[in-house]
Amino acid sequence: MSSISATVINGLGFSLLCVVKRRQALSGPSNGARPVTPAAGKRKLVVVAAAQAKKSWLPGVRGGGNLVDPEWLDGSLPGDYGFDPLGLGKDPAFLKWYREAELIHGRWAMAAVVGIFVGQAWSGIPWFEAGADPGAIAPFSFGSLLGTQLLLMGWVESKRWVDFFNPQSQYVEWATPWSKTAENFANATGQQGYPGGKFFDPLGLAGTIKNGEYIPDYDKLERLQLAEIKHARIAMLAMLIFYFEAGQGKTPLGALGL
Repeated sequence: MSSISATVINGLGFSLLCVVKRRQALSGPSNGARPVTPAAGKRKLVVVAAAQAKKSWLPGVRGGGNLVDPEWLDGSLPGDYGFDPLGLGKDPAFLKWYREAELIHGRWAMAAVVGIFVGQAWSGIPWFEAGADPGAIAPFSFGSLLGTQLLLMGWVESKRWVDFFNPQSQYVEWATPWSKTAENFANATGQQGYPGGKFFDPLGLAGTIKNGEYIPDYDKLERLQLAEIKHARIAMLAMLIFYFEAGQGKTPLGALGL
């Protein structure tokens, strides 16, 4: 009787083991690892972590050397494809500042590209001649406009400069005079350059508002960060082309035959 019970128990244990192994084979490891088949006669599962290949800015090149795969770029930044042939990002502090500069310049470039197309399509005046055109709407003199711009942009840029070295240190001071709820201007995501919140993400593209509180969605935020930096880089290249065209007296719409 005992031998029969032992046989039944062993059979059930073997069946359960087969089911578990089959499920593991079908679903695969959940942490990106891959199982290694053990030697014959041994029932052991060895798990080896599979390193995720870093994306390269050179198509078809897998890596090797600082030119293609610099070790100081680990792929954690949105849009990081290992492009740093001059080694500018070896210092982590400089790398952080360069990403801040790239983000700000890219956002200005995107706004400028839209403004150039819309402005010329609306007025017919080339963007590099708009300020000097007699028919341009200019309620302020050049000196007044320059002084106001230097004052306002200098104030905002100085705040951004301080906040870069001391994150989340500026929003309360400048938001309180205009808003009774200064937390609306706070950094809701905790990431430099992507504050989110009710004021900076009013449409809820990277988060949701529940019970009056902004809750970031980091999956959406990550996709939007990648899309933004790609568009920003294209816009900066477009502005460089616009400058070369302006040197020849041409406009973007004119180059397109419009």
